[in-house]
Amino acid sequence: MPENASQMDLDERIALLRRNISELMEQATGASGAAVEEALANRLGEQQDMLNELLKKREAMG
Repeated sequence: MPENASQMDLDERIALLRRNISELMEQATGASGAAVEEALANRLGEQQDMLNELLKKREAMG
C-alpha cells in the first residue's frame, strides 16, 4: 500500500507542476518587459526541470 501512496503522491505532484507550467506559459504570452520575461523564463525552466525529475522517478517506479 505505501508504494501506491507514493505513486499517487508523485502523480499529484506531476499534475501540479504541469498546471504550474501551463499557467506560466499563459503569463509569458501576456508579459512585457525584459525583466518580467526573464523571470518567467527562469521560473518556467525551474518548473520544467522539477517535472522532468519527477517523471524520471515515476518511470523508475514502473
